Amino acid sequence: MSAQYGIRLRAEPDMTWDEFTTLLSGILPETPLGYIVGIRSENDREKLKNFTPEQKRIRNAWRTRNVTQPQWTEVDKAKAVAEFQKIIQSAFGGGRVNGG
Repeated sequence: MSAQYGIRLRAEPDMTWDEFTTLLSGILPETPLGYIVGIRSENDREKLKNFTPEQKRIRNAWRTRNVTQPQWTEVDKAKAVAEFQKIIQSAFGGGRVNGG
């Protein structure tokens, strides 16, 4: 996010979850993150034909990620979500993750 917005997320202790997701959704393709997202989400066959070997590697790694991951139970999913919420709360200051 620093490439586009000039901020470092770890240096923004008061950023709300809503603000973070708004910034993330506005990432431009010219940024490093936007570039990777563009590669991962491309479905135009003509554009895919012209991908470099590195772009193909990035896209294939993303598309096959579910093949190598174990299937999670609903309990595992709930635990993972709770752990992620703790991490986000810690990173962004307390109970501000719930949308405001």
